[in-house]
Amino acid sequence: MLNLHWPWAFLVLPLPFLFWKFLPAARQQQASALRIPFFTAVQSLSDTLPHKKSLFKLLFISLIWGLLVLSASRPVWLGDPVPIRHNGRDLLLAIDLSGSMEQNDFQHNGQSLTRLDVVKATASRFIQDRQGDRIGLILFGERPYTQTPLTFDHTSVVRLLGESEIGLAGKSTAIGDAIGLAIKRMQKLSKVPADDTLPHHNQVLILLTDGANTAGELDPLMAAKLAKTHQLKIYTIGLGADKMLSHSVFGSRVINPSKDLDEDMLKKIANITGGLYFRARDTHALATIYQQLDQLEPSLRGEAFFRPIQSLFHWPLGLAWCLSVLLAIQYHLRHLFTKTVSS
Repeated sequence: MLNLHWPWAFLVLPLPFLFWKFLPAARQQQASALRIPFFTAVQSLSDTLPHKKSLFKLLFISLIWGLLVLSASRPVWLGDPVPIRHNGRDLLLAIDLSGSMEQNDFQHNGQSLTRLDVVKATASRFIQDRQGDRIGLILFGERPYTQTPLTFDHTSVVRLLGESEIGLAGKSTAIGDAIGLAIKRMQKLSKVPADDTLPHHNQVLILLTDGANTAGELDPLMAAKLAKTHQLKIYTIGLGADKMLSHSVFGSRVINPSKDLDEDMLKKIANITGGLYFRARDTHALATIYQQLDQLEPSLRGEAFFRPIQSLFHWPLGLAWCLSVLLAIQYHLRHLFTKTVSS
C-alpha cells in the first residue's frame, strides 16, 4: 500500500502558479525596459521558433515540479503485516548489599570468597543466559535504589552488578522497601500497553539476602501482599553458610543455621506471591538455584505486527532529474539553432 509520510508537502504545489498570477509580469514593465535597436530583427527571428510559453513546455515544467513535490512528500510502500512473537519475562534482581554480605564463608577452589563475590559471579552467568528477558537490578541495604531499569542490555546489567560494593546503600537490610521499589519499577518501567496480551505472572522478582529485615518503612509481608495484588511473583534466596558447633554429649555435630537469616519470613514472602524459597549454603548450591530459576518456562508475550517499509522518494526525484536534463538539452539546442540562424 502506498503511503505518504509528509502529505502536507503538496500544499506548495500551486506555488509557481501563484507567483505567475500575482507577481508583476515583464510585459507590464515595458516603460522601464531597455531600448534595443535591433528588436524588430530579433522579434522576426523568434517568430520562426516554437513559442517560449507553449502548452507543451508548460506541461513539461509542471510535470517536473509535481515530481519534485511528490518526492518531498516521502512516498513509501507499506508491505503486508508480519507477525512477531516475543518470548520472555520482565525480571528484577534485588541484591542485598548490607554489611553482612562481606563475610567470606563461601569456598571456591580452596579460596574463601565473600558472599557478594559469589553472588556477582553466579548472578552474572544467570543474567547472560536470560535471552529474551528484560532484566533490571535493584541494590538494597538500609534503603533500596534502582541500579538498572528493565532492559534487554544484559551486558550493562552485568557490568553494573560487578561495580556494586558493600555499604553503598547502608549497613542495614530493608527487605520490605526493596520489594516496594520492585513493584514500582515494574509498574512504571515495564511500559506494557493496556491492550497487550502479556500476562502479569511474567513479572518476576528474585530477592537475595543473607539477613532479616532490620530497616525500612514497609513491612516485608505487607509488601509481599502488595506484590500479589500487582501479580508480581517473588522468588527468595537465603544466603549464608551454616556453622558447625562443637561436639554434643552424644559425639555428633550440631548445625547452627545463620542466626541473622530470617528463613521463615522469606518462605512466607515466596508463598504469598506464588514463588519459591531457596537456601544457598555454598557456591554450588547457589549456582544450582540459578540453574533452576533459568529453567522457568518463558510465557508468550503476545503477538505484535510490523509492516516492512520501502522508501520510494528516489523514483520521482530521479525522473524529475532526467526530465530536467532533457529540458536543459533542448534549451541549449535551441540556443545553438538561434545562433546559427542569426549568423
